[in-house]
Amino acid sequence: MKKSEKDRRGDSMGTFRLGVIGLVLLLIIILANSLYIVTDRQTAILLRFGEIVDPKIESGLHFKVPILHTVRKFDSRVLTLDAVPQPYFTAEKKRLIVDAFVKWRITDNEQFYITSSGGQLGAMRTLLTQRVDEGLRNQFGVRTVQDVISGERDQLMSALTTDLNIVANQELGIEVIDVRVKKIELPNEVNDSVYNRMRTERERLAQELRAEGNELAEEIRANADKERTVILAEAYKLAEILKGEGDAEATGIYAQAFDKDPEFYEFTRSLNAYQSTFQNKSDVLLIDPESDFFKYLDSSTGSQDQE
Repeated sequence: MKKSEKDRRGDSMGTFRLGVIGLVLLLIIILANSLYIVTDRQTAILLRFGEIVDPKIESGLHFKVPILHTVRKFDSRVLTLDAVPQPYFTAEKKRLIVDAFVKWRITDNEQFYITSSGGQLGAMRTLLTQRVDEGLRNQFGVRTVQDVISGERDQLMSALTTDLNIVANQELGIEVIDVRVKKIELPNEVNDSVYNRMRTERERLAQELRAEGNELAEEIRANADKERTVILAEAYKLAEILKGEGDAEATGIYAQAFDKDPEFYEFTRSLNAYQSTFQNKSDVLLIDPESDFFKYLDSSTGSQDQE
């Protein structure tokens, strides 16, 4: 059965429409593969069958020929390489463990692409680490421990940054912005040795200070004992002088009293003797009752005296 004219026209229109749709889709695919965007944080190079055509593509929207051209994008920001701590020897052959990091960025896309095996950051980090290691070894090799720890640490980092930047620009296509030494440590065995030496020195110093303190304390005690002895001697001397003067004055008073009234003087002396003798209730005396000691205690004697 033959198709009518109308059916043949419908088939032709359908084929045409499919062709148009396919062509549009093809154009969209080609256009999508032909346009690319480079952001502000990126830089790029354009390759034609692996050969660099444009080594520095700025940020923005760009066009390329699909299949013929390839675009490689790189990070244009400042990057950080945190190196693994490594041992280095100083001018006096002292071993130090140094921890450093590097700030860098890409400046020459073409050189960077060639050196890093097609723009691989891992390869570039390896190459830069080798240059940093060599630079640190050279800088530490001409300085003493005192210099690298405190005296010339800033000069060391400045000189290392300058030298490394020259090499990196020429060989790697990057700019070294800054090299910083984060930490410098002695090896563990040296740390233990230094600690033991410091502890021994501190103990020796403490013993010297204690000995000086004991010596000073003994001197102070000796001076104090000497002053105490002198003060006691002076006080005893003054007391004896005062006592002698008092005894002399008392003797004079007693002498005057005896001259005026011998009986009253004798009576007063007897009372003082009684007071001294019978101070304690436990005192016991064995004395003849007829003794003169009881003269003023005998009531009959007292009555006779009054008569």
